[in-house]
Amino acid sequence: MVFSIFYRIETERKATFFDHGPMIILPKHQYWTDIPIISLAFEPLLYFVAKKELFKYPLIRNYLFFLGGLPVDRKQSIRTLDSFKTLVSLLRAGEKIVIFPEGTYFRHEVGSGKSRLLQMILRFQTELGNPIPFIPVGIRYGGRSGWRRRVEVCIGPPLFAEGESDAIPLTHRAMEEISRLCRMPQCTD
Repeated sequence: MVFSIFYRIETERKATFFDHGPMIILPKHQYWTDIPIISLAFEPLLYFVAKKELFKYPLIRNYLFFLGGLPVDRKQSIRTLDSFKTLVSLLRAGEKIVIFPEGTYFRHEVGSGKSRLLQMILRFQTELGNPIPFIPVGIRYGGRSGWRRRVEVCIGPPLFAEGESDAIPLTHRAMEEISRLCRMPQCTD
């Protein structure tokens, strides 16, 4: 893959968990390259929740759909209903969904995290009958050695929550764990 020319990706799992069944992956978000890097750290196919604005550009839209992109409208959640229905179908099928909980890039710190989509997923969790694991992931970009840049992907232990009322505490725990995994301070605002 082209990424191996420019990046040396090292993946570390801090816990053992099942690679089958539904799963929500919650990585740190710093650069656009986080998307393909997470794709390489997990297998098989992942589905990515991404802001709808990215789907306006044909090349990026095609790439995101190739990666299993699901557009969300962050300003008008009613427009996200079709994407959420697709997300629920994917979870029922045991697929892995990637949500960048910060919602946007934070390069030198970990953002506070958004809990709304996690709340919707937790509301659905009762239909599944099994708790959905939420996997925090730290991404740390290191220095360059020639053309290649070292990237550490640290996959944390799964987090669980009972129901939708637990979305905010789950988000806080996930952001604390992401901060620890990527060794970056959390945003103070």
